[in-house]
Amino acid sequence: MNGPGASVPAATDVVTLADVEAARERLDPVVHRTPLDTSTTFAERSGAAAVGLKLENTQRTGSFKIRGAYNAMAQLSAGERDRGVVAASAGNHAQGVALAGRLLDVDATIVVPEVTPAAKIEATRGYGAAVVVEGASYEPAYEHALDIADEAGKTFVHPFDDADVIAGQGTVGLELREQFDPDTVLVAIGGGGLVSGVATALKAHDPETRLVGVQPEGAAHAKPSLDQDRLHRLDEVDTVAEGIADARLLERTFAVMRERVDDVVAVSDTALAVATTLLAERSKTVVEAAGAAPVAALVSGAVDVADERVACVLSGGNTNLTEHAALTRTGLMALDRYVEARLALRGWPTSVADVTETVAERGAELDVLERARPTASDDPNRTPIRVGLEGSGSTHLADVLSALDSHPTVSVVEHSLDAALDG
Repeated sequence: MNGPGASVPAATDVVTLADVEAARERLDPVVHRTPLDTSTTFAERSGAAAVGLKLENTQRTGSFKIRGAYNAMAQLSAGERDRGVVAASAGNHAQGVALAGRLLDVDATIVVPEVTPAAKIEATRGYGAAVVVEGASYEPAYEHALDIADEAGKTFVHPFDDADVIAGQGTVGLELREQFDPDTVLVAIGGGGLVSGVATALKAHDPETRLVGVQPEGAAHAKPSLDQDRLHRLDEVDTVAEGIADARLLERTFAVMRERVDDVVAVSDTALAVATTLLAERSKTVVEAAGAAPVAALVSGAVDVADERVACVLSGGNTNLTEHAALTRTGLMALDRYVEARLALRGWPTSVADVTETVAERGAELDVLERARPTASDDPNRTPIRVGLEGSGSTHLADVLSALDSHPTVSVVEHSLDAALDG
C-alpha cells in the first residue's frame, strides 16, 4: 500500500449482508445457535443498562471459528476438495478447519506455532487433521503453511482475510441481533475476521449499532491502522491471549473495519485475567484469555457504555486447565482477593497445623502450602514455607496475615498484598 487507503477495496466488494445470510443457510445444519446469557453483575460493574454474553465458547470446537472455516470449505470445487486444504492457526481456526474437513470429507493439514496450547493441538488431531508445529509465533507458522499449500497444490484456508470466512463469522451477528438487540457490541480482534463479519451483519440492519473491537495492549495493531488509514504491522506481539496475538490486519478485514467498526480499544493482560476470573466466578463460564477480551474492556472502563445495552462476544473457550487456573489466580490477585506470602515456622512440621487452623478460623481459603527454598536471610532455626490465600478482599486478607504473624509459631516474612494496602 503506497499511501493512506490506497488499493483498499470497498467493504461491499468484500462482504455483504447477503453473503452472511447465504452463509447462515449453509451453516444451519452444522453449527450451534449459541446461547446469549445476560449478566446483572457486569451491567452493574460497567454502568450499562444491560449486558448480554454471546457464548461462542459453547460452539462446536469451542469457538466461533467453525463458522467461517465450514462456509469457505463448503464452496470448494470437487478438485479442490480432492487435493485437500492447509491452514495456519494458533488453535481455534485449526479446530474449525479440522472439523469442517471431517464433515466435508476433505483432508486438512494445520500448521501451528510452538506457543499453541497442547489442548488445542490434541483437539485438532482428534478431528482428524494432520498437525505441523512450526515457528515461535503465528507469522512463521503462516508462512510455512503457504509454502505447503503452494508445493502440494492444496487450498489455503485463511483464518480471517477471506470473504467466505468473514461471511461465516458474520452469522454470530445475525444470531446476536435476534437474541439481544444491542446498542453496542464488543468483539475481540486478532486478524479482524470476526469483528468484520459481525459488523457487516449488524450495521446492515441498524447503522447506529456501535461496533467496538478489543485487542490486548501487546498486540494492538488495529487502531493504528484505522487511525492512519493504512495497514500497520507490529514488529512483535506479547500477550497472554495467544488466540488474538496477530501482528496485523490484512486487506479484506481492513477494508471492512475502516467502514463498519466504530472504535478499537486496548486492554492489559491483567484486565484479561480479571475478566476471565469474573466470568468463571459470576457467570460460571470458562473462556480463554482472547474470549474474555470484550468483558475486559467492559469492566476496566476502556469503553463508555453508560445506560446502554451491551453485547460481548465470548469468542472461545479452548484453554488448558492449568493455564486457566493460573490466569484466574492472577485475576484474583488483581482484585485484591488473593495473596502469596512467605512464612517462617517454628516447630516444623507440627506448626503447619497452626497455619491451617488460623486461616480457617479467619474464613479464608488456603490454596497453596509448600516448603520454600531457604535463603541466606532466613533464620536457620525456622522453616520457610510459601502459602497462597484467597479471601474476600485486601482488608480480609490483611487480617488473616496479621493473625498468622501473631501466632507464637508463625512469622510472616513477606507477602504480595503491600500494593493493595498502600492503595
